[in-house]
Amino acid sequence: MPFQPLDPLLHAELRLAVMSLLISTDEAEFPYIKEQTGATAGNLSVQVDKLSAAGYISVEKTFKGKRPCTICRITEKGRQAFEAYVEALKSYLQVNKS
Repeated sequence: MPFQPLDPLLHAELRLAVMSLLISTDEAEFPYIKEQTGATAGNLSVQVDKLSAAGYISVEKTFKGKRPCTICRITEKGRQAFEAYVEALKSYLQVNKS
């Protein structure tokens, strides 16, 4: 059984962590994602921008009172990409099973 290609956008550890969080919560605020991943704000911001540019997540910048609030949401395209990534990983895990 041939290997399925792994999406290089999702194969990066932090982007995969962000997508894993959003696949189970649908949406999350930036500080929550930062806390859960242990990422720096700058690095997380760059990775969120990459996921957003690919259409895997949507980013809404709003305010909570007078404080800025960034909400990340997984898109249908992102959900499909994540599911395809998981299936591709399974193709690697099945190598030694007959």
